[in-house]
Amino acid sequence: QVQLVESGGGLVQAGGSLRLSCAASGRTFSKYAMGWFRQAPGKEREFVAVISWSDGSTYAAGPVKGRFTISRDNAKNTVYLQMNSLKAEDTAVYYCAASTRLGRRGYEYDYWGQGTQVTVSS
Repeated sequence: QVQLVESGGGLVQAGGSLRLSCAASGRTFSKYAMGWFRQAPGKEREFVAVISWSDGSTYAAGPVKGRFTISRDNAKNTVYLQMNSLKAEDTAVYYCAASTRLGRRGYEYDYWGQGTQVTVSS
């Protein structure tokens, strides 16, 4: 089992920045790829970014590429999502998740956090 707890969400003005954190406990954190997903009201959950468990390679979805950066600190069992140049359409509940695969689809992830709300005012 892996337990994931997100933090760092909040209310920010458009153009601002936030850094989300996801603290993991349980099984060996460094063996899992870590991803961020988000779900806006009335919309389906969508992939945001993923980072590998081995070489730190990353992939970000088109709408956030160049604005959001995913990183991890295996010594602290924590993954981060640095969000810059935030837009109103980034408003959503953000979830971190753990997978044994470097996936972009929710079903590829085995463990999920409870989510943290990000609200961007325009």
